[in-house]
Amino acid sequence: MRSFVDTNVLVYADDDAAVEKQARARELIQELFESGNGVLSLQVLREYFVTATGKLGIAAEAARRKVEIYSRFDIAGSDVADLLAAIDLYRLHGLSLWDALVVQSALAARCSVLYSEDLQHGRQFGALRVENPFAESPPPHQRSGARKRKS
Repeated sequence: MRSFVDTNVLVYADDDAAVEKQARARELIQELFESGNGVLSLQVLREYFVTATGKLGIAAEAARRKVEIYSRFDIAGSDVADLLAAIDLYRLHGLSLWDALVVQSALAARCSVLYSEDLQHGRQFGALRVENPFAESPPPHQRSGARKRKS
C-alpha cells in the first residue's frame, strides 16, 4: 500500500522534545523504507529542511544528509496541472494551499494513505485516506482539517 509521508512525520523523527512521537515517526519511516511503499514530495523535503534547521536547530549539513536519505523514498513529481488540482482542493475542501499540494501529490502518486498530523484523521480524498500516526483518536483541535504551512 503506497503511503505518502507529510513533513511533520519527518520532523518528529528528529524531535527529542517529543519522545513518544519521535519513536512512532521513526518506526513508521523504517516500516516504509523496508516495504518500499513510502512516498514524499519535494515540498515535504523542503519543509523538513527548513523546520529541522530552524525549529529543531539541526546543523544544515546533518539536515542535508537526512534529505538525501529521505530522497530514497519514491518522490512524487509536480507540475502545473498538479498546482491547478491543488488549487481546486483548496477551494472545494477548505485546505490551506500547502496542505492541498500535499494531498494532490499523494493523489497523483496513487497513494492509499497520507500520514499527517495536520489533516483530519480519517478524512477521505477519493481513494486517499488521511491517518494521524500519532493518535488513536485525534484531539478535537486537530479535526478542523486545515492549517497554515510555511514553505
